[in-house]
Amino acid sequence: MKISDIEAHLDALKNKALEAMGVDEVVRSRIALVDSPKKEMGDRGFPAFALGKSFPELKPPAIAAEVKAHLDALVADDPLIAEIKITGPYVNFKFDAGEVARLTIEQLLAEGDAFGAGFIADPEHYMIEYSAPNTNKPQHLGHVRNDLLGATVAKILDFAGHKVTRVNLINDRGIHICKSMLAYQRFGEGETPESAGIKGDHLVGKYYVVFNTKFMAEYAEWQGTPAAAAHVEKFLASKGGQKALEKNGGDHDAVSRIFFKKYQDKYFNNESELGQATKAMLVAWEEGDEDVRALWSTMNQWVFDGFDETYARLGVGFDRVYYESNTYLLGKDLVQQGMDKGVFREVEGGAVACDLTQIKMKGDKILLRSDGTSVYMTQDLGTAMQRFAEENMDQMIYVVGDEQRHHFKVLFGVLGLLDPELEGRLKHLSYGMVELPRGMGRMKSREGTVVDADDLMASMVELANEEIKKRLETKGETLSGEELTKRSEAIGMAALKFFILDFNPTTTVHFDPTKALDFAGRTGPYGLYTYARIQSIGREVGFPELDAEQRAAACAALGTEPELELLSSLRSWPHSLHVAARDLDPSKVTEFMHSVCKNYNKMYNHKDHRIKQMEGPRRDGLLLLTQASANAIATALGLLGVDTIDQM
Repeated sequence: MKISDIEAHLDALKNKALEAMGVDEVVRSRIALVDSPKKEMGDRGFPAFALGKSFPELKPPAIAAEVKAHLDALVADDPLIAEIKITGPYVNFKFDAGEVARLTIEQLLAEGDAFGAGFIADPEHYMIEYSAPNTNKPQHLGHVRNDLLGATVAKILDFAGHKVTRVNLINDRGIHICKSMLAYQRFGEGETPESAGIKGDHLVGKYYVVFNTKFMAEYAEWQGTPAAAAHVEKFLASKGGQKALEKNGGDHDAVSRIFFKKYQDKYFNNESELGQATKAMLVAWEEGDEDVRALWSTMNQWVFDGFDETYARLGVGFDRVYYESNTYLLGKDLVQQGMDKGVFREVEGGAVACDLTQIKMKGDKILLRSDGTSVYMTQDLGTAMQRFAEENMDQMIYVVGDEQRHHFKVLFGVLGLLDPELEGRLKHLSYGMVELPRGMGRMKSREGTVVDADDLMASMVELANEEIKKRLETKGETLSGEELTKRSEAIGMAALKFFILDFNPTTTVHFDPTKALDFAGRTGPYGLYTYARIQSIGREVGFPELDAEQRAAACAALGTEPELELLSSLRSWPHSLHVAARDLDPSKVTEFMHSVCKNYNKMYNHKDHRIKQMEGPRRDGLLLLTQASANAIATALGLLGVDTIDQM
């Protein structure tokens, strides 16, 4: 029996006892097992209240006694059950501590880092899209959450037994890309990542900032021209301008500032020299201009190389990478199919739209503009249909921030209109923002103040390096530079990954580097510390190699409260995995890991658990439990993308 089978075993015993008492199947199925209210009552049980209608002549305590009599006969030779206990109307199973320990420890030691894997009875094929960066700038803190969430959910589903295809759709075209290209063309003077000593994505991001700086200077200069003054006067004469004047006490300068702030995009599109040049470059790209395409290809490759370095350090990868430059025309054929089916219609001006009342939403969604060009929704429709046709997956998951909820609600609804078989097979795994500690500012890439992923990782590793040095100095110890670098990288990245993933995806994360690096808190470093502590015990004492009889005797010697709490944590892994896979929620893995670490250290520090000073079966039992705990911690950390280290 595996620990994941214990619940089913108890449920079967309950049902056999109730069946023998004449309780019908419907009533039996409604009586669920729960944790016993108090430890002294037992481990798992159920109340007899629900059996009142089946035995109207008996009160609940008497019903419970009757159930106990039937269960006693069933568990007489059951090594798992030590006793059936009743407390008033409650019927409880009390486990045999040694047998539970044996089942738990033997499974953990046998399965190692595959502990609990492959539990899905009917596996499916999942495609998960995550990351989806733009090629005009490096990835930032928000991308880190996306990357880690997508990669970890993929690992969990794969571990559960599903087939998983990891994909990335890189936004490598459009006006934002042309801004970086134009700035480089005009001001780059042939600079390259090699000549500048800068990662390629950072170099391209530099020119995105240059463009915005030049544009804002141009816009500021234009605001002093007669043309700008005419626009302001026209606004002041409008109803909106009059309201703004009234609201600002007749202050024309204040209203002018409000106007210019709102007019910026229109200025870019209609009057800016830089704006016109950028738009012309985009048209040239779409027409296949050789020089523009060559520059685009060169700069994009710089970014791709930079992204690869970021992904490698994060431990994130993909099975397939899509590029918007190859997918932005997809979906146009679907528009005609939608017209033929009557789910799309032509609206005033010649554009094509979907009436969203068909999917219980309001308004129209334009899918083709009047000039025949497509919008992002059209591209997403085409990409989704192409993926289902090529990959034949069962489920498609998009890992995208929660600000895009409406977009995906519309996308999934329209896809369902085009192909009803897709209904229920698409999911938006949305996640909340990552907020920074006070004083770190807001992330605004155009102003060049973005907290990018590379800087974040470097900062976490540097903080880990400083913490290790402090601890070494306290102990009067030293490390080689190579070993210090290795540990700093492992601890810093563990801190970052665990902290980001230790939240339900929908929750806003208030990122705190100091808290993330706490060696004694609910953190990645605490997991590494506990694992390293166990490895130290193994090096000093050694883990026993026992035959089946000796192992059973060693497990039978366990049973103190700290040991039982640790065993309970270890037994929760199948349930934690099931919920993590079902809800696409890595925080169930972090929760399990912390529970095991906390209960292991509680046991280790207890005065009655001085393993190194013991002998005999109890010492062997504690060493087996220690080894099993290390395997569980390593398994959980592995799913979180964290590499273990043997020494802190």
